[in-house]
Amino acid sequence: MSSFAAAHAAERSALTQRAIPSMTLATATTTTPAPPPAPDAASRFAVSGVAILTGGTGAIAAAVSRALLQHGLSSLMLLDLAVDSDEARAGIDALQADFPHASIRARATDVTDEADVAAAVADTVTAFGSVDALVCLAGIVGCAHALDMPVTQWRRIMDVNATGAFVCAQAVARQMVKQNEDDDAAHRSRRGGRIVLTASISAHRVNYPQPQAAYNASKAAVVALKSCLAAEWAQHGILVNSVSPGYMDTVLNAGDGLAEARASWCARNPSGRMGAPDEVAGVIVMLLSRAGSYLNGADIIVDGGGVVF
Repeated sequence: MSSFAAAHAAERSALTQRAIPSMTLATATTTTPAPPPAPDAASRFAVSGVAILTGGTGAIAAAVSRALLQHGLSSLMLLDLAVDSDEARAGIDALQADFPHASIRARATDVTDEADVAAAVADTVTAFGSVDALVCLAGIVGCAHALDMPVTQWRRIMDVNATGAFVCAQAVARQMVKQNEDDDAAHRSRRGGRIVLTASISAHRVNYPQPQAAYNASKAAVVALKSCLAAEWAQHGILVNSVSPGYMDTVLNAGDGLAEARASWCARNPSGRMGAPDEVAGVIVMLLSRAGSYLNGADIIVDGGGVVF
């Protein structure tokens, strides 16, 4: 027997001796209590504290950032590989000019790099004192026939979209748990936290006409990840949900080369059009506000009804 086969046989034999960890759920005495009723309409959708957005220089992130700041967010950290580009800097400067009382910072960060993400979270805490929300918007897409797709492309898409979401969520959740422990030590109620992952309609059905197996599988993984984290982290008062946008009218879906595809997408949608980034932003505001205090493990599809077919 080869050394590899012997090691494999030993591993299989050890399976009968293993003990698996057990999930802990919140109880009536450990759960984060429901907030009191909103005193007015504005406070129902108020967003407070410190938020991190990944993919922070994209079109959807720009709309989400503006919406969160409009609803009261005090501090915002934008993470993206492209934060130093002229276009990104102009967008960040515009946000700061429109919201002078908010603190807005940006940091070049690779969401697939565990050490880099941990450092980004630490920098956020140093700058703002805490992390109260995470919105994962970083992602890449690739269209290729499955027979022809290089495995390197598959791995890259899965790494950024699925693994990157986990790396960022884990790093932020660790900080939120630490904050809870500090709150408990100071005899204050735990603050918990909110995490929103970005999935896609591609997690729910096969796109047409473009073939994109890697992207679809990565987003299906995000939906499953959201559910797992929602179950595990509720005991810490951390609510984890996801948003599944449909086709958005952004530069990523622009150009003459995509004209035929855009026509198909709109023709197969009951609403007859693509979505605007602000239509996703409003849903994220709800998830991070008082209005979303009992939403956990949900995936909200924002696609004009496209997935009904």
